[in-house]
Amino acid sequence: MNMQFAADALTHEFDGFNVVIDPENERGDIILDRPPMNVIMMAQRDELRRAFEALDADGRVRVIVLRAEGEHFSSGGYIKGFLEASPEHVSHLADNVAAPWRALKPVIAANQGYTFGVGFEISLACDFRIATQSCRYALPEQKLGQIPGSGGSARLQGIIGIARTKDIVMRSRRISGQQAFDWGIATELVEDGKLEEATAALVKELRAFSPLAQRTAKKLLNDSENATVATGIELEGHAYSRLRQSDDFAEGVRAFHEKRAPTFKGT
Repeated sequence: MNMQFAADALTHEFDGFNVVIDPENERGDIILDRPPMNVIMMAQRDELRRAFEALDADGRVRVIVLRAEGEHFSSGGYIKGFLEASPEHVSHLADNVAAPWRALKPVIAANQGYTFGVGFEISLACDFRIATQSCRYALPEQKLGQIPGSGGSARLQGIIGIARTKDIVMRSRRISGQQAFDWGIATELVEDGKLEEATAALVKELRAFSPLAQRTAKKLLNDSENATVATGIELEGHAYSRLRQSDDFAEGVRAFHEKRAPTFKGT
């Protein structure tokens, strides 16, 4: 996707969310905004994917943030939409929800209140999850006679293991922000009212690193997630060797010895 296509894609009026770019802070926000619960409609999943792809291609953006207006991040998907969609369509729901995972740039999910169903699943596809004390995560599909259908159980199992994932999925159990942080689901836990402050701080921190090194680290970790240790080390070695030749690495070494902050250019 080229820069012009990305810009054109972001001028679209989205259903149930907005996109805001802050060039000064090199930040692009996807903001769920369907009050009061930010329900995610079936067609909205396609639009969310396109928005992530557009921000990923936009040269003004270094970090992507997924957040929500109101008290709750999202109560999940529109339930009747699953009966209206074809079996073929619902079998590929995870493709759209995986958009943050596929993005080359770092993606932060800022979670508060109800973060249920697909709201939880798309947050799990992000690189970082900041949760408030009042945040409640859940995959409640068992109550509907279903299972998570957008990658939630698989991603969750990779983070917390099979026993805890069964506890959440098979009991449709809600877990608090504190427990999510203790279990490693949330990467940061903040007080209510401090979510934006913590998000902005993480954006600033990530922007200070080399864009090339950030992209390489994310791809390496994604590619080696289910690999053996030996394969992961092999992939790491190849990635390290490529970065060794980058301008950013040379600048980082010079800045270290000159005791100054580096100026990375992403090359």
